[in-house]
Amino acid sequence: MITRTLGTIAAMCGGELLSSSAVDTKIAGVVTDSRKITPACLFVPLAGETFDGHHYGGAALAAGAAGTLWQRDRGTPPYGAVIVVEDTLEALQELSAAYLKDVAPQVVAVTGSNGKTTTKDMITALLEGQFKVHKTQGNFNNHIGLPLTVLSMEEDTEIAVLEMGMSSRGEIALLASLATPDVAVITNVGESHLLQLGSRKEIARAKLEIAEGLKPGGLLIYNGDEPLLAEVLQEPAFRAPAGMNTFRFGGDAGNDDYPTGMMSHSGGMTFTSQQHAERAFTLPLPGRHNVINALSALAVARHYGVTAENIEAGLSTLKLTGMRIEVLRMECGLTLLNDAYNASPTSMKAAIDVLQSMKTAGSKIAVLGDMLELGPEEMQFHKEIGVYLDPERTDLIFTYGPLSRHLADAAEQTFGKERVFAFTDKEQLIAGLVDKSSPKDIVLFKASRGMKLEEAMHSLQAHYQET
Repeated sequence: MITRTLGTIAAMCGGELLSSSAVDTKIAGVVTDSRKITPACLFVPLAGETFDGHHYGGAALAAGAAGTLWQRDRGTPPYGAVIVVEDTLEALQELSAAYLKDVAPQVVAVTGSNGKTTTKDMITALLEGQFKVHKTQGNFNNHIGLPLTVLSMEEDTEIAVLEMGMSSRGEIALLASLATPDVAVITNVGESHLLQLGSRKEIARAKLEIAEGLKPGGLLIYNGDEPLLAEVLQEPAFRAPAGMNTFRFGGDAGNDDYPTGMMSHSGGMTFTSQQHAERAFTLPLPGRHNVINALSALAVARHYGVTAENIEAGLSTLKLTGMRIEVLRMECGLTLLNDAYNASPTSMKAAIDVLQSMKTAGSKIAVLGDMLELGPEEMQFHKEIGVYLDPERTDLIFTYGPLSRHLADAAEQTFGKERVFAFTDKEQLIAGLVDKSSPKDIVLFKASRGMKLEEAMHSLQAHYQET
């Protein structure tokens, strides 16, 4: 984590240290939540529409913070080691950018509508065998989370793998300007944030802001199966950094790397690719979409000279952020696929593909909840998922939420009403799952985060642990 004197901190974020006696006081780490003060940390009070951290500046100092930032327009600051700035959020961002320049690691930035967190985890796993790597924890991928991720980085970090999220134009541009990546990865362009951005092409433009922030000569690794990315790269408004290099990955043979063989099994996926024709890699994750994302991670690893042996070792020890297609196999024989962190039409289809490709002596059950923030076409998107489900490879469908009623109606056309069950009450959904499932089944849970569908999964899990 960052360790600097308050005098240096003031210079790094463009602030004024009010107490000259505190100029040599050292801070260790940065905290924005006054409830999580650590010894000698720097407290950064942020202000929003319904909260203001400045109310807790004095309490943070009393609790052990070595110093605090203070926004000039927030009245009289508390007594003690205070750095006055024009805007505390901007100061936090400036501090992170300055610290990143001090440590000077290589920076790999990852974005995409789906798969960016899993891809970030895969890239980290492949690089860790040869480098000291720091990565975004959880989903700290926005204008506050990314600076905090950078400021928690150790001084000897060699490569920082930073996830970048967005909901509107300009957000990734800001993050990329702070991080100035050496390598940028775009996993795909989906339908998430259509409500805010209006079209998939506008989403592609937003994602490609990450490339505009690359250092000169930087490398853009992007999904070549998505024609919108190639189109936006050719637009006059796209500002490519000088000497930018590109690498395309995907499922199609026209890409720089693509799968040449894939096999699904209980341990995940084993695959070969155009760039690795003589070596098969095993990915401990199910699904073709995860193999495609792995190709982008392989491209990053090759860029940094990671050996094939270290790539194999990295994949075998892959640790994923929670609720991204977690495979939970219970002692009774029941298999639960937990992918309830988020959902869009693209990721919903990928999760269904995983379920439908798996083998079981029991039934394959899809538990699907509402996909949110899809804009005026949300009803049609849900209907398309109902049509996408294959009655030959899925046995039962349970839906949860008002939008998913449209999914259920569409699925009934091929499954029949006796195999499709629609709910808007979670307790009734759980009761239906308990009644219709058996220990030999595979059950997929997939929905947008706001639906909290993992609660139904935990209830089903508890039921089979008790029986």
